[in-house]
Amino acid sequence: MEMINAMGRRKAAVARVYLKQGEGNVVVNGKDYKDYFPQLHLQSKAVEALTEVDVHTIYDIKVNVKGGGIKGQVEAVRLGIARALVKINEEFRAPLKAKKYLTRDPRSVERKKYGKPKARKSFQFSKR
Repeated sequence: MEMINAMGRRKAAVARVYLKQGEGNVVVNGKDYKDYFPQLHLQSKAVEALTEVDVHTIYDIKVNVKGGGIKGQVEAVRLGIARALVKINEEFRAPLKAKKYLTRDPRSVERKKYGKPKARKSFQFSKR
């Protein structure tokens, strides 16, 4: 089987995912995903798509991720893995779509507006 690649994005994070036949290794930026994402809830979120279709011991996954914060990177990795799994087997689409792992989350940081300290926050109003 050849190598399948897919891309996942979330906020400012971009993850390029390469998936091939193997024994279940997940490598993120040259490290094991458990070392790259130290918190347990982030580790489980990164491989949710694999466990949903029960193929976490069949494929080796190599991920290059950059930009954004750690949570955005985890969700970008999850989306990339889900897209790569659908490229391999179209039957995976239904369970992954039901859990919304194939949906790109469009929310991102709103830009700062002039005359305000942040995007929507205003300075304290004083009538007198």
